Amino acid sequence: MSEVYISPGSLTFKNGNFILDGKPFRIFSGTMHYFRVVPEYWRDRFKKMKACGLNTVETYVPWNLHEEYPGEFNFSGLLDVREFIRQAGEEGLYVIFRPGPYICAEWDWGGMPSWLLKDPNMKVRSNYPPYVEAVKRFLDELLPRIVDQQHSCGGPIIAVQVENEFGSYSTEVDHLHVIREILLKNGIKELLLTSDNIFGLKRAPFYKYALPTANFPTMEDGAKLFKMIREWSPEFPLMVMEFWPGWFDHWGQPHKGLDIPAFEACLSGILDAGGSFNMYMFHGGTNFGFMAGANYFEGSHYKPDVTSYDYDAPLSEAGDITPKYLKAREIILEKGLKPQGITSLPELPANVPKKAYGEIAVSQFLDLKNILSLMTPIKTTEPVLMENLDYHQGYGQCFGYILYRAEINPGKELLFTEVPKDRVQVMVNGEEKGILDWMSKDGKLEIDNILENSTLDILVENHGRVNYIEYGSNRFNEERKGINRSIKLDGKEIKKWDIFPLDFKSNLLDSTRNCAEWKPITSNRKGPMILRTSLQIDDTPCDTFLDMNGWNKGVVFLNGFNLGRYWKIGPTRTLYVPAPLLKRGENEILIFEQHAPGSSISFLDSPLLGEKVETKEADSACYPTETENS
Repeated sequence: MSEVYISPGSLTFKNGNFILDGKPFRIFSGTMHYFRVVPEYWRDRFKKMKACGLNTVETYVPWNLHEEYPGEFNFSGLLDVREFIRQAGEEGLYVIFRPGPYICAEWDWGGMPSWLLKDPNMKVRSNYPPYVEAVKRFLDELLPRIVDQQHSCGGPIIAVQVENEFGSYSTEVDHLHVIREILLKNGIKELLLTSDNIFGLKRAPFYKYALPTANFPTMEDGAKLFKMIREWSPEFPLMVMEFWPGWFDHWGQPHKGLDIPAFEACLSGILDAGGSFNMYMFHGGTNFGFMAGANYFEGSHYKPDVTSYDYDAPLSEAGDITPKYLKAREIILEKGLKPQGITSLPELPANVPKKAYGEIAVSQFLDLKNILSLMTPIKTTEPVLMENLDYHQGYGQCFGYILYRAEINPGKELLFTEVPKDRVQVMVNGEEKGILDWMSKDGKLEIDNILENSTLDILVENHGRVNYIEYGSNRFNEERKGINRSIKLDGKEIKKWDIFPLDFKSNLLDSTRNCAEWKPITSNRKGPMILRTSLQIDDTPCDTFLDMNGWNKGVVFLNGFNLGRYWKIGPTRTLYVPAPLLKRGENEILIFEQHAPGSSISFLDSPLLGEKVETKEADSACYPTETENS
């Protein structure tokens, strides 16, 4: 083994420069996640990348969607990663492949599947044998599907990442060796790389086995990282794997972004230094369904991410060209391509058409009693966490809501021995009594006017498992959702429960759709409830944005597809609706509203993401020391 890594693949390096197919090469890349963009739009986004001067696209792989339950694999539709890679190659783009198994990505639990947590001793991102066994099974299924798409086999993949930002989490470098060996045994031949901030690269040095690349938001940080990498070896090319052109949003906080002057300064600095880059994100897309993750920092608190992953990126959530895109195109052409003799770029592709379909009344509903009547409860003597539920062959519930029901007698103080994760809505005989969430100081809730044989309903929302934690924290291994330990009423433990897993899979949606108990909605109705309406389209569908103004909190399903969460606290108010999810004729809309519904919904031709503020310096570090106000 040489003192530093030497790539055996098509993409190599020498004297601080990348070499591809024997010729000098610089990587101008942008991140786009296939699982955040409907497949019908992949080529549109690839063409816009090419027109901006990019030559490469980078993507992560979400293990938790590809193997939602052990041994049950899905690589179709939105998850057809092979087709995504193939199309990128056809459009003239190379591919950087980052299969994880941990990806961060503001994605639920950093892409790891929740069934791992059924093991009470689980230690993820380590050489804990059950974790390694699960990782191996997944990668052994994934990698053979894409191995022939490597550049050395005639495909577009030129580099593959080993884990992700590992030193920011752990110093167990032996785990990186295990991941690397799995990659190699599955036929990965192309350049291997790691990426992290300066602290992570120092904590878990792996430069003898993979090319180190940098993650940073400013050239002040980048210069330090580049210097360290060059000190390891002057042979290493300078590559920023994650240059952040914007940022992501938390519920209840301002819409974040990066102003164009700061963006221009960093991108120009990378190119002036002779570096290569990957813009994370170039096109953010959407956290469809329940897949948005959350951040957690010691000394602060849990912070869940919004449905939109617009990221203030060069291409908007809907794939539109933005002023930031035009600035990036200008800089890449002048500083990156003209020195190579390339003096022009393809014409700008047109944006996908948008349409405002207007306001639609919502007139029918199913109340909670009707919804639960469609399900068979799981009976227990005490509350059970989602991941430990006797559900889906015993592997628990992955996402969504879980409802705990018990019969109670008069009492005044409800006490959760441990505050549930993540958001708790307590009701007695259908009347809401209070809410507990990540801001609650304790598990106490005052209730009153309780009659004999009353029904206690506790609706718990899994608001997204933490996808990033600081070094030294064990939070990843504690991300179980729902109610843990006992619940007491006036000091007496409640010992008999019916549990309903409200994951809103197709079988539950089908049952509600076919239920005979739909009623006309009346004023002052309170949730939780499912409501329905439809959007009639008489011509070719266009992209649109669903405005949930006047509603409280919940999730929307369009033709059975989970568009994601809405919440009145913002910053986002709209849900992006790509045209391929719509059809001519009647489009069914189901809304699960947790509190009180509005009377109508509206479809707009532009998004409402909230007033943008520039990303704070504390937010920009990888990852921030949390100083935001909540």
